[in-house]
Amino acid sequence: MKVKNRLKRREFMWLAASAVAIGSSISCGEVVSPWRSLTTDEADSLASLCNQIIPEDQDLGAASADVVNYIDVQLSSRLKRMKKVYRSGIAQLNDLSFERYGKKFISLSDQQQVEFLTAIDRDKAWKETTLHKFFRIVVDHTMQGFYGDPRHGGNRNRASWAMLNLPYPPIRGRFHGDANATNNSKVS
Repeated sequence: MKVKNRLKRREFMWLAASAVAIGSSISCGEVVSPWRSLTTDEADSLASLCNQIIPEDQDLGAASADVVNYIDVQLSSRLKRMKKVYRSGIAQLNDLSFERYGKKFISLSDQQQVEFLTAIDRDKAWKETTLHKFFRIVVDHTMQGFYGDPRHGGNRNRASWAMLNLPYPPIRGRFHGDANATNNSKVS
């Protein structure tokens, strides 16, 4: 007896690849995180923290400018060694927030978040704690993600450059100026 409905090799490979893609996105019924290094809860807490460092006003704030994406991208590449620092720092932030206010950091009002972070940053009692050190790291990375080049994952749509009225900066090796301009700085 002959089987008439045999799959061709290409059809089989396509079906196998599709099954793998579908299987990996389902991942045993768990929701797949859109983040590379952070969990969704960690990313949400980090977004609240970054938005207190650079809040939204008439211009975009840190979270809207994809600073959390920048940090996540960096934690999956050049800052891999800092994943544990971020995990424990975010956990400490939420634990202490819950201890003081009965809520996670993300659930605090803006005023409570500012009050809490100001205490962590300025009170002498906090200066040598890991939470204070974590906060200072996040401040640095937030600034990098907000003001840096968008190709690194932050500063979506060049938000900070538009806010500062900066032109698109030239990329090394490319000239964005007048093609007829020449360098007339020859030594006579």
